[in-house]
Amino acid sequence: MNLKQILFGFVGAAVIGGVGFQLYGQYVTTDHTGVPLLPPQGVPKVQAAPADWHTARAARNIAKARYVAERQIAFDWFADFPFSQTDGTPLIILKLLPLIAPDKWQGGDKFLSEVGLFFDARSGNDFIPRGIGFSGLDPLARPGTLDLTSLTCGGCHIGRVIGGDGKTIYIDGAVNTTFNINKYYVQTFNTLQTIYDGETDRDKQIDRLTGVVLEALDQAVKQSPTFFYNDFKTPYRNYDAGYEVQQIQIFRAGARGYVKGFANYTEKFFDSFSDYLDKSYVGYKDQMLSGIPGMADATGVSSSHGYGNLKAKVGKDRARFILPDHPGITDYMAVWDQDARAAEWDPTKQQLINGGGQYNGNIPIPMFRNMAASTTMGLDNPDMRVPAFATQLLGALPSTAYPFEVNVAAAKTGETLFAENCAACHQPNNGAVYDKLGTSLARSNVINTALMLSARQMYHGFCPPTLELDLAGIKTKPCAEYLGVSLRDFDTAIMRPLSDQLGYNATALRGIWATAPYLHNGSVPTMRHVLMPDTRPATFVKGLLTYDTENMGFAWKDDDGTGAGMVFDTAAFHAVSNKGHDKDIVDGDKTYKLDWSNDPKGADALVEYLKTL
Repeated sequence: MNLKQILFGFVGAAVIGGVGFQLYGQYVTTDHTGVPLLPPQGVPKVQAAPADWHTARAARNIAKARYVAERQIAFDWFADFPFSQTDGTPLIILKLLPLIAPDKWQGGDKFLSEVGLFFDARSGNDFIPRGIGFSGLDPLARPGTLDLTSLTCGGCHIGRVIGGDGKTIYIDGAVNTTFNINKYYVQTFNTLQTIYDGETDRDKQIDRLTGVVLEALDQAVKQSPTFFYNDFKTPYRNYDAGYEVQQIQIFRAGARGYVKGFANYTEKFFDSFSDYLDKSYVGYKDQMLSGIPGMADATGVSSSHGYGNLKAKVGKDRARFILPDHPGITDYMAVWDQDARAAEWDPTKQQLINGGGQYNGNIPIPMFRNMAASTTMGLDNPDMRVPAFATQLLGALPSTAYPFEVNVAAAKTGETLFAENCAACHQPNNGAVYDKLGTSLARSNVINTALMLSARQMYHGFCPPTLELDLAGIKTKPCAEYLGVSLRDFDTAIMRPLSDQLGYNATALRGIWATAPYLHNGSVPTMRHVLMPDTRPATFVKGLLTYDTENMGFAWKDDDGTGAGMVFDTAAFHAVSNKGHDKDIVDGDKTYKLDWSNDPKGADALVEYLKTL
C-alpha cells in the first residue's frame, strides 16, 4: 500500500465525503483513554557530575565506540542505507548535477556541500557524502537494476564539531547542523527550470532535459571510467569500471523514463510544498524556500507529498485539508538514547504513557518514530529495514561526550541547582507535555485529524503486525508488539490522540551540548542564552562548526567575516520566536528557577554541569 492509496482511499473518502465533520468531532472527543500524561512521580535521579572530566570523557568515548562496534551492521544501515530500494533519484542523475549545472552544484569532495552534506572520513566512501544512500549498497540488491539514491538517517543525525586541535569530530546520533534539506529540493527544481528555459510543453521539457543529461553522461564517461563510484568497494561488491558500464547501459536503455520520473517527483513536491507554505507560512515563504541549516518542517514535507497525490485526484481546494494548519518548523533532534524516551503501557494496556516521542510526544513507539522519519520523503515503497535497524542501534546509543574542558567544581554546584530546578521535568521517561512555558506552540499543533488518521493507516500499511524482516540473518516482526502487547488494531499506540499532543516533551538532556541551538525551534544559540533570557540575541548565525565553549553552543557570530552559515532572524516569523522557557515557575510552595539573569554564577554552574550530561 502506498501513500497515495492510503490518503485518498481512507481519509480522502471520509473527510471530503458527507461524514467529514462528524469524523473530526468523533476523534477529538473519543480518541483518548483518559489516562493523564503526568510526569513520573517521586524524586528524579540526577546524574552525578564527574570528579575528573578527562577520565570520565575517555570512558564515555570508549563505551560509545564499543557500543557501535557491537552493532556495526545496524550503524551502517542507519548511516549509509537509503530509505528505499525501489524509489528515488537515479545515482547517475544525482552525480551528473555538477556537470549539468556547475553554477549551482559543486563536484569532487565538495559534492552536495552547498546543501550541508559532507564526506565522513571514517566511512571509506569518497564518491557520495554521508546522508545519501544508494540501492546497490544492499547485499541483496538484484543484479541488473539501476541504482537509486535517497536520504539516510545519517543525513540529519550525524553531526560535526571542530575540536580544540582543529580536527573534525563526528557526532553519531546528534544533529547535522549544516544540512539544508529545503535548499536541496529547491535548487534541484531551479536546475530543471533553467534547463527548460521557458519551454512549457511537457514532452518537449522532458526531451530537452533528457538530452542535457545524456550529454553530461557522455562527458562523464570521457572524464573517467570510474566517474560515478570512484572504484568504491565493500566486502560483498566492487563498484568498479565494469559495474559502472553495466549501470550506464541500464540507464541509457530507459533514460527518458528515468529522467521524467526524477522531474515529476521534484516538481510535484516543489509545487505541493509551495502550496503548504502559502497556507501556513504567510510572510515567511521565501525563507522556507531558501531553507535553514539544521532545521526542517518534516510534517509539512511529508504531508506535501500526500497532498500532491490527493490534489491530482480531487483538486487543490479539496486536498488542502491534509496540509497542516500551523507551521511545523523545528531543528533536527538528537536521536541517541531513545530508551530515555521509551513509553510504557498504562494499567489498562490501552494507552502508552510515561514516555515521549517527537517534540510533542505524538509517536511513542521507537519503530514507528523511526519509520516516520524514513517515510518523510514521500517514497512509495520505503525499506522497513532502515527504521528497524535504527531501532536496534538507537535504543541505548550513548551520547557523545563533550569534547572540551569542564570546570568540575562549578559542575558539582550545577548538579545541585539542576536537581532543584530542572530535573523534575527533564528526567527520563517523562511523557507529559508542557504548554505554558511561553514558547510558540505552532509545532505542537501541526497534526490535524486528517493527518493523524492517514499517518496511522500509512504506518500500519507499511509495517503491519504480520511483516517479517530479515535483519542480517535474524528474522523479526518489528511492528507485531510492543512490551508484550499486540499492536494489531492499536491506532493510539502508533500515534497518540490529538488531545495528548498540545505541548512539548521535556526530554532528558543527554548530550545536550551537541544539540544547540536550543528550544524546539532552534531559536536560542547557546545554553547561557537559554538560562539568561535577557541576553538572547534577535539574530545569530546558524550552521557554523566551531564551538563556543564559554556559553555552550556552536559559534553563533560571524566574527571572521567569512560569511559561513546563515543569519537567522528570530523576529521574522512567530514560529521561530526565541521567547519561552524564560520565567520562573511556581508549583504550590515550590519555585523552579528558569530565569538566571540575576544570578550569572548560578548560570555558569548549570552550564558546566550540562556539559557533562
